[in-house]
Amino acid sequence: MCGRFSLSGDIDFYAEYFGADPTSPGLSPSWNVAPTDAVYVVAERDDVRSLGTMQWGLVPHWAKDTKSIQINARSETVATAPIFRDSFARKRCLIPADGFYEWEPGTKIPHWIFRADGYPVGFAGVWASRKGADGEWVRTCAILTAPAIGVVAPIHDRMPIALDPANWDAWLDRDQTDPEAAQSLLEPIDPDLWMERTVSSRVNSVRNNDDRLHDPPEESGQLRLV
Repeated sequence: MCGRFSLSGDIDFYAEYFGADPTSPGLSPSWNVAPTDAVYVVAERDDVRSLGTMQWGLVPHWAKDTKSIQINARSETVATAPIFRDSFARKRCLIPADGFYEWEPGTKIPHWIFRADGYPVGFAGVWASRKGADGEWVRTCAILTAPAIGVVAPIHDRMPIALDPANWDAWLDRDQTDPEAAQSLLEPIDPDLWMERTVSSRVNSVRNNDDRLHDPPEESGQLRLV
């Protein structure tokens, strides 16, 4: 799964990188994005690629319980799962990120997983919208995951899908509603592009949010017992 990631650039940086028009105020940099946080989302609206913000944790338009959110969608079942299938057909998106964190099973040891060349990634995502109690539209999103590959496989059994940029246009195309065609677009970037390193356990708490979270434990001031 993907339960924490980093989004430290400004809105203009991501807008240029993803070729999108910014449609909302920028977010503060975050090195510890957690579920229910606002995140940047690239989506097609009125035939224009836009970069706006949504809440991370999808709530379908028909849901009565708005506290039950889905932060991840399994790529194997996203096309048929009732909570995701409408979004997968018409509301696909990219969720920008600098990289993500993953923990070894049964431990509190975090790993920072990122592109070796320093470029951001676009996680394959789906989104939904519903009217809130105040009558305003609330947009929410989820990140698609797949079996882990490359450097992630020894750490966890699943990982977010960082979509190959060659498929961005087709993935965002709202006229493309065939589930099999959409499924065929879920090609990740070359797994050799990923790097990982153990980082400070300070990232375990969402209260900690600064650029030192990417540092190795010793550099962040954390003492390691050996």
